Amino acid sequence: MQILPKFKDSEHFKTFWAKGNGKQLLDWSGWKPTFENFEKFAHLYYQVDELGDNAVSDTYFKLPYNEASALVQQFSKNKISDNDDAPESLKKIFLQMQEIPEWFDENLANIGARFCMRSGTNDLIILRDFTLMGGYDFAYLNKPLIFTGALKKGAVKRLKDTLEFWVHVTRENTLKINSEAYQLIVRTRLMHSYARLTIKKKIENWDYENWGEPINSWDMIATYTGFSLVTMQGLKKLGVKISEEEEKGVFHLWKYIGYLLGIPEEFLPENKQQAVEQLYLWSSIQNKGDDDSAQLAKALLDENLTNTIYKFQFQRKLLLNLHQSTNWFLLDREINERLQIPKVGIASVFPKLIIQANNLSQSVYNLNNPLKYQKLVEIGNKQQMKVLDDYIKHTPKDFHY
Repeated sequence: MQILPKFKDSEHFKTFWAKGNGKQLLDWSGWKPTFENFEKFAHLYYQVDELGDNAVSDTYFKLPYNEASALVQQFSKNKISDNDDAPESLKKIFLQMQEIPEWFDENLANIGARFCMRSGTNDLIILRDFTLMGGYDFAYLNKPLIFTGALKKGAVKRLKDTLEFWVHVTRENTLKINSEAYQLIVRTRLMHSYARLTIKKKIENWDYENWGEPINSWDMIATYTGFSLVTMQGLKKLGVKISEEEEKGVFHLWKYIGYLLGIPEEFLPENKQQAVEQLYLWSSIQNKGDDDSAQLAKALLDENLTNTIYKFQFQRKLLLNLHQSTNWFLLDREINERLQIPKVGIASVFPKLIIQANNLSQSVYNLNNPLKYQKLVEIGNKQQMKVLDDYIKHTPKDFHY
């Protein structure tokens, strides 16, 4: 199936890349817009993780759930070999994940991980109010969420899962084979395949022409570019300084995570120029936010009021206002309006306080001093682990996929 950049002349595409956050990305990267390489990437819209799909077909779709889970867990925690008694498809996916590519540089990935940690709660704010919320404006990207019932399951569970995944994969020395983070990546990869196969089996009105394959490789690249490129853009907006080495490390870290998740490694961006090109070309096939997008945005905002981390309703309402203020500070006006995010009175006060705090901490903890830098890493890690712990404690236990 052939696909064209059909939204390249649409108002929402042109506004984003000529005036909004897209223009900032172009200015930051120095990449000049061109559709020269569109065909190079377009086929990814109809490409999926076949190793993951085959493994799920031979386990979760054939065996009792507990038996399938035990088998997957066994080889997540211990290395697999050709001699093991397991479905051939399961051997193939684990053998691929166990093969560390020649290009992987653990030291460089650790530089990226340390940056993720030292950014502390800034990173969590950006992930929620910029990366995740901004992603809802890409209407087609979100269709798998709608068809798998993400709205009915609630945003609390989704936020906990996303936070748990992000925190565990961005710690130093964490991506060893059979580590806890590795096991989490295995579960995430197979969950993607399970959701895709379920959609293909049960959803008759899936629009392949416009939406591509469910959870396709190009959508996956765009999603994980959100964790690298877009997240760093958001952090810069909050006054977080990023060195060239840290920037390189973040891209390298997420390239390896993407590889473990079954995304074709040769297409994963290694720097901001490649990442901006991918995002630019991919966004030309994405319609602007629709009613589903607005519902997802509302669910994310309402999570502030339903989550029990804060005991009193006035605390939750204040938290909601703070997140809305950062949405309006970080996202383009058109996107806030399409997602129907209510505007709060003085929208920029809270983000400006964050910027001041970051400027102060970065001057006190000199980023060029290794000992002081490490202290920031420790403080940031502690902040992030505390938030994750709160979410784990306060996520309802009766959620089931």
